[in-house]
Amino acid sequence: METATPILTNGSTIKPSLGVDTDQIKGLFKRIADAAAETDTEKTFPEDAFGWLADAGLLAVTLPGKQLDCQLPETDRLLQLLKRIGAANLAVGRVYEGHINALNLIHLYATPEQKKVWYADVNQHKRLFSVWNTQAADGVKIHAIGNGRYRLEGAKTFCSGAGWIDRPLVTGQLLGASKQGWQMCIVPTERVKVIPQDDSFWQPLGMRASVSYKLDFTGVELEENDLLGQPDDYYRQPYFSGGAIRFAAVQLGGAEALFDATRAFLSSMSRTDDLFQQTRLAEIACLIESGNQWINAAGAKTDAWLASGVDTDKIVAYANMTRTAIEEICLRVMPLAERSVGARGLMRPLPFERIHRDLTFYLRQPAPDATLLGIGRHVFDNQVNAHELWR
Repeated sequence: METATPILTNGSTIKPSLGVDTDQIKGLFKRIADAAAETDTEKTFPEDAFGWLADAGLLAVTLPGKQLDCQLPETDRLLQLLKRIGAANLAVGRVYEGHINALNLIHLYATPEQKKVWYADVNQHKRLFSVWNTQAADGVKIHAIGNGRYRLEGAKTFCSGAGWIDRPLVTGQLLGASKQGWQMCIVPTERVKVIPQDDSFWQPLGMRASVSYKLDFTGVELEENDLLGQPDDYYRQPYFSGGAIRFAAVQLGGAEALFDATRAFLSSMSRTDDLFQQTRLAEIACLIESGNQWINAAGAKTDAWLASGVDTDKIVAYANMTRTAIEEICLRVMPLAERSVGARGLMRPLPFERIHRDLTFYLRQPAPDATLLGIGRHVFDNQVNAHELWR
């Protein structure tokens, strides 16, 4: 299959190699970053940013024949792309990572006919996908109602992108069918009843522009072809936990954005000769480079272990280590940057305050303690010396 060359909004193209440091793509990241403050509210979605990403071909970049085709060992480059988008705007990075996650699940579990339809949604119609799994006591149930039709009941919380997502991948308990369990489905939003959304739920410290509302799917009816995979495929390893390296890469982008904002502020205040400031910036630089080593290694090792087909537990454990390490790196970067800029640097309209809020909120990912315990179990279960543990 030939690889299409994506076009940027200024008429130039991104090279098929998709180097994230080309002038063209750096210009796209800067454009997203420059617009970030305009959507820093609970009710404003960064539509323009996703239009630019679509025009650049980045919504479709992991599809078959594209630059980061998920069938190819390109995970390290995908993580670098996610990081750079996160550095431009963490809220955009969060929603974009959800889009990539949904496409990966389609690649893993969809039928050939479903892939044809859903890939066309991205390639031809530039539709935005996401994955909505989080719920409370009123969570989603998928009732089989006969004749290959299903009716949803219940709500999802933290639906990033909310009403702006064209193809949300929603999970729920499948009931009344020959097979039961935790079922994925993809909702064709323009062909179902209006899905009520509760934006009063969304009053966060940061990540406001991800508009992660609560949506009530009660009464939505779907067909057999809207169901993705088999019950409980969603939680199959290593794909479920192994995907943590993607949001970790976006988080690292937030740390890089803090570094850039800190250095720019100190330069504007002519404080670059201060030895204490130099020391803090050096420490931040070391931490961020450590994070880059983590995501690069995680990408390369994931591809190698997936190819072997026998290292599921190792992939999960290494992904858990990566997300844990990146979280710790970000948590160390933030206070160092705060001390560097002081109260003056924390004032709007400077970008530091928004980036700090967004990163603080985005770092709160599910089950951090259980994640650490999982790593511990793996290293006890594999009694090899430290040098051989991750080879």
